[in-house]
Amino acid sequence: MRVTLLGTGDTTGTPTVGCDCDTCARARDLGVERSRFSVHVENERTGESLLIDASPDFRHQFLDRDVSLPDEVVITHVHFDHLDGLGNAYRVFDDLPVHAASEVDPETGESVAGTIRRKYDYLDRISVADHPPLEPFEAAGFRCRLIPVDHPPLVCYGLVVESESARLALTGDTSYDVPAESRDALSGADLLLADALVPASLCEHHPLGGRHHDPDGVPRTFGTKHMTREGALDLADELDPAETRLVHTAHFYPADEAFEDPLAVDGETYDL
Repeated sequence: MRVTLLGTGDTTGTPTVGCDCDTCARARDLGVERSRFSVHVENERTGESLLIDASPDFRHQFLDRDVSLPDEVVITHVHFDHLDGLGNAYRVFDDLPVHAASEVDPETGESVAGTIRRKYDYLDRISVADHPPLEPFEAAGFRCRLIPVDHPPLVCYGLVVESESARLALTGDTSYDVPAESRDALSGADLLLADALVPASLCEHHPLGGRHHDPDGVPRTFGTKHMTREGALDLADELDPAETRLVHTAHFYPADEAFEDPLAVDGETYDL
């Protein structure tokens, strides 16, 4: 299993368009980028590949990285930075199976799969398969499971991708309040990709502050939707992966912290 991080940023990415903050300037100086979130997983046994989330930066990502176009796609939730790249299927794919959760979201009255089917009904190249959370399904020769997490007000899922010899886990967009059953499902991976939007120190600037404080009072959730760096690292300590990379990070990290390990940048590859 070869994992390529195509996009490691949040909704606006880093550098952010029109931004001259120190962190965006530092990214430009270093020649690194965090485009909108997407992960490519190559099945070296079958020659197939799986795309996890379809970034709006799809075209840019696939032109920049030496990876094949995906044979299948999994979508974790319906926010545009994880979904809207599916529009690139037009005149690029003859057939693109897309996998998503079947659970109906009380907020939208639709499942993630249903939203994709409705939004992209004009693309006959896309076929959508519905899957119950936590139930295994096959995609690109991998055994996959969508893992419920906590990203209010919408339902959202992490993902476990397994081959015969390797295991990749993604938290998806989530607060620290990941259900116990989901923590069990995400544990013990060879590589964990964990949502870590900002450092905990920035919670003082959020209108809702921080939540899920550790014993020293450090918030592990920024507002309600995303883990802090400290929360992601605490979760990783519990899940005990062989390696952790922090993703979905914002340009609000201070410039002297923004590119330090274990914060990922686009283009990293891992052979599991």
